[in-house]
Amino acid sequence: MFAAASLSRIDRYVLRQLLLAQIAVAGGLVALIWLTQSLRFVELVVNRGLSFRVFFQLTSLLIPNFVAVILPITTFVVVQFVYQRLAGDRELTVMRSAGLSQTALARPALLLAAFAMASCFVLNIWVVPASFTSFRQFQFEIRNRIAAFLLQEGVFTPVSDDLTVYVRSRDRDGTLRGIVVDDAREKSSHATIFAERGRLIASAGAPRVLLIDGSREEIDHQTGRLNVLTFKENSVDLAPSGKTEETRMRDPTEMSIEELLHPLPGAVADRDLGKLVVEAHRRLAAPFTCFSFAIVALVASLTGSFRRHGGLLRPVVAVLAVVGLLALGLVITNLATRDLVLLPLVWVQAILPGLIGSVILFGPQAYIAPRGKLVPLGAA
Repeated sequence: MFAAASLSRIDRYVLRQLLLAQIAVAGGLVALIWLTQSLRFVELVVNRGLSFRVFFQLTSLLIPNFVAVILPITTFVVVQFVYQRLAGDRELTVMRSAGLSQTALARPALLLAAFAMASCFVLNIWVVPASFTSFRQFQFEIRNRIAAFLLQEGVFTPVSDDLTVYVRSRDRDGTLRGIVVDDAREKSSHATIFAERGRLIASAGAPRVLLIDGSREEIDHQTGRLNVLTFKENSVDLAPSGKTEETRMRDPTEMSIEELLHPLPGAVADRDLGKLVVEAHRRLAAPFTCFSFAIVALVASLTGSFRRHGGLLRPVVAVLAVVGLLALGLVITNLATRDLVLLPLVWVQAILPGLIGSVILFGPQAYIAPRGKLVPLGAA
């Protein structure tokens, strides 16, 4: 029983090629997507002086989502490529001549699809929400807190849209010299603050700068007079206006399945409830596309007429079918967000292609055609 349940040498041979190709293709696509998406945060390195270590820590939190998105696509590409190569090298013909059934030929690809589907479930349900939460929290801290400590000498540093800080120089002990603060957080009292020296200090909330020997200039909008207040010591909060940790709104991508299906009262607006429900079902249904896309590739590779010099028609049709399914999935998701009556279509789009392909691939009417002649699989 154990020997029957274990993989044959042919299964291991094909599965090894599939796994190596999956790792190579998925790794290359993830690296490419990470590179393009991380360009959005280069500004933090160039203009804010963010270290490359923090930059990599921030952008690496996006990788689990990239993997979850591309796994169904890479599964299709890998199965299509490997089985088309096996067909081109006549290895599939030899395997059929050795008595392997359609199910035996498809078994390595189905094992790969099962592994990809299980990985997508783990990513969508647990890993991606946790990584997105860490990413958005880290991004929030960098933009609204850490950036305040990255003041560059001789540069007007925009801590936020309504707060700019200039520092002429910085001593080795951290003392700031020649400080100018343009503070427009209060629309009714736009102020410009000058100080001879100062020092950044950390507090329980946002960072603050302690200013010494300076003045605060502010125009009275009612009288038009310039009010100047000199001070020996003053403390200025560098937090952006109205942006605190408590007011950071959570994105649906950060929420767990339970939170999406049963959100806390008042946590989201009523108009966004449909979006949360669709997001939950999309996460649960998306892994099944790994199986469906693998079946589409198998149908293109293992069925139809045999051609001595190969053929491009079936692979091209398979690629167009997968592209169409991906586009259909986006359309259905958008429509279901507006009308939850269409929500079952999210599951239909993910599962039905795999079921139809399985009937074509393993059903009694599945055919192969060696030497250009159609014969039933059982008679081949």
